[in-house]
Amino acid sequence: MKHLQLPLSRADIDGLEVGEMVTLSGQATMSIGLPTHQRMVEHLDAGTPLPVDLKDGAFFHLSCFNRESADGESHEALYLNPTTSTRYNAFMPRLIEGCGLRLVGGKGGLDHASVEAMQRQGCAYLSFLGGGCTLLSQAIQRVVAVHWTDYIAQFRLLTLELSELGPATVAIDAHGNSVYERLHEQAKQRLQSLRDGRAA
Repeated sequence: MKHLQLPLSRADIDGLEVGEMVTLSGQATMSIGLPTHQRMVEHLDAGTPLPVDLKDGAFFHLSCFNRESADGESHEALYLNPTTSTRYNAFMPRLIEGCGLRLVGGKGGLDHASVEAMQRQGCAYLSFLGGGCTLLSQAIQRVVAVHWTDYIAQFRLLTLELSELGPATVAIDAHGNSVYERLHEQAKQRLQSLRDGRAA
């Protein structure tokens, strides 16, 4: 198992191989909001800085409820749970390259356009265990920042300090190799063999 410490360099990411298991420490940003992704892209397109610098960092599709303290001066993150990344395909190529991301992740993978953006940028996709909320939440150390509080908690742009988040699988590496593409091809071949057998 390889341990990654944010922020990461292009060389760090180029050294990851599809199928490799990793844990991750450092500050990572997350949101599961479609409006949040759209707002991020609008900032990039307008040349307006995002409220958090994501260069050489990580942006994950992890759901998290962040509860405000009674005095309104701080937040507590109660859990982490991955959601399906394919819902955000339309936004991810722009975010990967525009933000200078090194890691993205969630569950379910990303489309071909995103994989191409990851190759150009030097970025990998981490697949987190679906239903692994209890395990993943143990990595939470503190809430670093909460932005865009006009959204519900899970849609906010949330940055957490994490310690040994994972284990996660490198499901898409920076060289274009994808667990999802391999599984798709295997399924196609299996289906064809079943059809051939039935036709014989």
